[in-house]
Amino acid sequence: MSIKAIRGFKDVLPDEIGWWQKVEGIASGILDGFGYKELRVPIVERTELFARSIGEDTDIVEKEMFSFSDRHGDSLTLRPEVTAGAARALIEHNLAADGRPVKFYSVGPNFRYERPQKGRQRQFYQLNVEVYNVAHPYVDAELILLWTRILAGVGLQDIQMHVNSLGCAACRPAYNQKLKDFLKDRLENLCEDCQRRYDTNPLRVLDCKSKTCAETVTEAPLMLDELCPECAEHFELVQKALTSANVSYVVTPRLVRGLDYYTRTVFEAQTGKLGAQNAVGGGGRYDNLVKNLGGPDIPAIGFAMGLERLIMLLSEDQELDSPGPDLFMASLDDAARELAFTFANAIRAQGFRVEMEYTPASLKSRMKRAGKLKADWVFILGPDEISRGQGILRNMGAGTQEDVPLDEAVTKIINRMKKGDAV
Repeated sequence: MSIKAIRGFKDVLPDEIGWWQKVEGIASGILDGFGYKELRVPIVERTELFARSIGEDTDIVEKEMFSFSDRHGDSLTLRPEVTAGAARALIEHNLAADGRPVKFYSVGPNFRYERPQKGRQRQFYQLNVEVYNVAHPYVDAELILLWTRILAGVGLQDIQMHVNSLGCAACRPAYNQKLKDFLKDRLENLCEDCQRRYDTNPLRVLDCKSKTCAETVTEAPLMLDELCPECAEHFELVQKALTSANVSYVVTPRLVRGLDYYTRTVFEAQTGKLGAQNAVGGGGRYDNLVKNLGGPDIPAIGFAMGLERLIMLLSEDQELDSPGPDLFMASLDDAARELAFTFANAIRAQGFRVEMEYTPASLKSRMKRAGKLKADWVFILGPDEISRGQGILRNMGAGTQEDVPLDEAVTKIINRMKKGDAV
């Protein structure tokens, strides 16, 4: 019996990879324009890093991490998210020492043991964007604006930005207690997970997708009503900046994030095309994260966007324009194949995409293959062409062709393809 991929771990096939390359290319170009640099961190970190950053009582740490012991007995974990590793790298390499803004992004896989669903696998890919050393609320708005530019750039429609504030260490404890007081007499209406969250992280009850939990918290107190003056001013300025930048958004008072490190501004990009799990990604401030991991006391903010979900949505609404080779070498016998192989490699060296096949085939079969590959040009070379010292260069789009002397073939073909006109 053949071996198959593990459940929740999906191959990205050659016919699909064009979507990934398109999204990553557009995103990296926009990020470069905003001054972000790429950061690559390991996919394996010490388990302690995620327990301290994400929170030991979160679903991710308690239920979803792929953790194992190495040969020395140290507990290691396949990263469930990137931010903790990015913060660790920032501290380890002293990247924020000069007090200037530190802005970077990462693209890569994360791992969570949860039920595979539409647009989410156990190995899933994210674009992660981070800013450190900037506390001003305008950077919150800039990050949201940047994200909308990326979504618009790849052509995603039907997206709505949702924003909220979770307060800070000065105002959230009082709100948590008020929320617990509200939930105390309603615990029996909550799901098993939310009954546990009541003691460890009551804010997460507001984010539960269970219908009964959602109905239970309909009249729950709101964090926005309990913000301290500093947090209220911060959130007001975020909204002012978003409006100034013409970013459409909705204030969603019950929006929370699933990780413990978030403070103040949180936000999500949501779509109506994914059912209950409607977020394409999300983010927010985590001003205490670096300090909690043993680094300097510096502010931070970022977001992560799930690439599987994004690409799934794009592929439903768009056709991917995948370019074919510039040239297909249609060789018809051994002698022609040897010569075509030399020509193909010389033309490739000049930056052109050239395809050729090595098994015997008729001219009809070769032309059919060139059409399937969407080749712009075809160079036909068989025994007749060799005997008269001239190959045939065919423009597939125009349906025209011309003879090309074999002793000048490489130069002639390159010049014709550069001009791009019909013969």
